[in-house]
Amino acid sequence: MNGKQAGERWEEKIQRAAHPLAYPTLRLLARRGPVVRVPRIGLVVSDAAIAREILLDTEHFSKVGPGSPSDLWTPVLGPAVLLNMEGEDHARLRQALAPLFTPRAVREVVAQNIGNHLDDLAPKLLAGTEIDLVPVVSHLAGTIICVFTGLEPTDNAVRQAMAAAQEVVGLVRLHRRQLTTRQVKRARAILAQLTRSAHDAYERGDPQTVPGRMRELGLSRHEALGAVGAFVLTGTETIQSFIPRLLALAIDTGFASEMLDAGPGRRTEIVDEALRITVPSPAMLRSVRRDTTVGNHRVRTGDRVVIATILCCRAYGPFDPNRSIDSDVRHLWFGAGPHFCIGRPLALAQVNAVLDALQPLQEAGAQLHIMGRRPARGGLIPAYRNLWLRAET
Repeated sequence: MNGKQAGERWEEKIQRAAHPLAYPTLRLLARRGPVVRVPRIGLVVSDAAIAREILLDTEHFSKVGPGSPSDLWTPVLGPAVLLNMEGEDHARLRQALAPLFTPRAVREVVAQNIGNHLDDLAPKLLAGTEIDLVPVVSHLAGTIICVFTGLEPTDNAVRQAMAAAQEVVGLVRLHRRQLTTRQVKRARAILAQLTRSAHDAYERGDPQTVPGRMRELGLSRHEALGAVGAFVLTGTETIQSFIPRLLALAIDTGFASEMLDAGPGRRTEIVDEALRITVPSPAMLRSVRRDTTVGNHRVRTGDRVVIATILCCRAYGPFDPNRSIDSDVRHLWFGAGPHFCIGRPLALAQVNAVLDALQPLQEAGAQLHIMGRRPARGGLIPAYRNLWLRAET
């Protein structure tokens, strides 16, 4: 089995471990056409060009309405978060938050808060230690949660923050249009516990904390706490899933050494190609605002559209960083239009921090090898449960 086949096989295992019924079903639906109507689910789109048109067309499609993200998250987070807003209010809040997510700002956040945690990664590997990368990345993601909620990132706080965020995200399923009353109550309780420190940091107005910076930028307390809650939910499992899968794909296909040793441009190409394969947001939801057509299907106000991003992106073939990415699919995994992921720079900063920490392996003439791995089961975002790595010269 060659590297590309190994990478594909393990990505299939990861997808099926997370969604043993939904993923095979979506693949079967895609064979019936780029747009398929599914009872109880909605209109399923598996074509990148059509998906992009929908995401850019805010006149006919919205994140607010029946079957949209607002149905899931408004009862938990309130109505004023980027996840469930449209129009001028959404643009104003996004503009207010933008200074927190410039490439320079997020590099500073990452360097100040997770750099030290990675200092011993390469030395341990060079000493012959076998390391499970998953808990390493989980700790990094949890540390960033603590930064955004105003928590002091002790080991215990990091573990608790990750567990809490994962529990809330784990409530979401593709077939579930709304959370139950009991689930909403549980999610609110978890987020209230997480954001208590954010409330205190906001009230203090400390510009060294993210909530304090939000106050400094003119956000109300309600907006700031809603934004913190939204970032906790969207920035945990995605980064914990992606970094181990990125390394595994690169090792399987022989691109790991090049990725660690390459300049920023080439590294970005390899990372983007891995994002196309892994897809941080496997599905995106929209509600139809006005009667229109999607492909050859007529949709009416209130209909639900499910963009199967995982199928849209992976339709372009196996992992191959040497191939240019089609414009229809480029960055589609982060969305398109006004809802393009504002947290992308933060995610990439964390990715680059891990890759920079592993770069000494190249200088020492060592290569990474996968000694064992296990897919995680039942999570919203497909991921490895364990990925054991060793460096060999």
